[in-house]
Amino acid sequence: MTVNAPSAARRRVPVALRVCLFSFAAFWVAQRAAHVTMIDLLVYRAEGAAVLGGGDLYALRATPAHLPTTYPPFAALLFTPLTLLDTAGLRVLATAGNLALLVAFVRLSLKLVGHARVESVWWVAAAAVWCEPVWTTVRYGQVNLLLAVLVLGDLADRSPGSRARWAGAGLGLAAAVKLTPALFAVFLAVTGVVAYVRGADGGPWLRHARGAAVSFAAATLFAVAVLPYDSWRFWSDMVFRTGRVGYAEATANQALRGVLARLLHTPEPGAPWVVLAALVAVAGLSVAVAAELRGERPWAVTACATTALLICPVSWSHHWVWCVPMVLLLCTSGRQGAAVGALLVFCSYALWWVPHGSARPELHQNIAELTLSMLYAGAGCLFIALAGTALRAPARIEPRPAQAVTNE
Repeated sequence: MTVNAPSAARRRVPVALRVCLFSFAAFWVAQRAAHVTMIDLLVYRAEGAAVLGGGDLYALRATPAHLPTTYPPFAALLFTPLTLLDTAGLRVLATAGNLALLVAFVRLSLKLVGHARVESVWWVAAAAVWCEPVWTTVRYGQVNLLLAVLVLGDLADRSPGSRARWAGAGLGLAAAVKLTPALFAVFLAVTGVVAYVRGADGGPWLRHARGAAVSFAAATLFAVAVLPYDSWRFWSDMVFRTGRVGYAEATANQALRGVLARLLHTPEPGAPWVVLAALVAVAGLSVAVAAELRGERPWAVTACATTALLICPVSWSHHWVWCVPMVLLLCTSGRQGAAVGALLVFCSYALWWVPHGSARPELHQNIAELTLSMLYAGAGCLFIALAGTALRAPARIEPRPAQAVTNE
């Protein structure tokens, strides 16, 4: 007796959904047992309260840890609704919202790599919730998954011009909340220019980059109109003060700057970091652009995201939620060994095995501790190098049509 394939697929979906819901419930219980504070979420609410109360946004020090405001003013405007809830309600809403965003992010990641079956979304989400970047994102009540969904919602289609009307809107909004996603607009613009130089049509990429720039400008100018003083302070001063975000050498900082600060035993690596970041930026963007022009958008987008995390002055471990599409891409492209290695890195929580804290022991790490505290950055550099293998495919400038999402 033969089994109908679509019917079997439909039967697998409820099983995967139940497993995912069980995993999410266990995660929720584990977070409560760990007494997570969601401290960043409380800072967001304080920013929203400062906007509504007419306070000085960048003089704010919130929570008992006296944390400062570090995002652009537009983000504070988005945080104003958080003032409507008490702390307990806010934490419940943030946890549920982040779990829903994780499902959306997994779906977009699977769509990016061309494997967006419904049951796969639930299976992957059930596992991904336990990786350290996702755990820490929910622990702090961070916005990383929201920004990642905005970015991938703009880029998961394999054809640059498939959403021409709104192309770039998500990227621009994400960059207006936190500046790091702006590198995706640079990637699109460079791709369009290179395509023109090679005699191909670079218009779709340039239009996409323009849409991101317009969206970013609109959001930023709106913030200027509502919060002129705070906008002036941020764009003329605060944006350059990377030290306000936290200590460069903190083990949670998995950017190149953090690795060098720990390696050189200095709180500010200075020129060596600038040179290294510039080299990695050129290499990472070159790989991303070359992959995009060859129709390898999964490699292009993930390489660009990894490059942004590496060259940013501070990339906390929870910013590395991009490990989800990274592992999926390695797995679906036949690089299972690399996928397992990346999975172990991001699910081991190894960077927290080293001494860390307010006494700043990261400035005195030994070789073993240095190795553990650079795992994310090391994995990112190796991924960019591996992404270069996409260049072995025959060059193809013309964009590919978007793949449809199926239920099989």
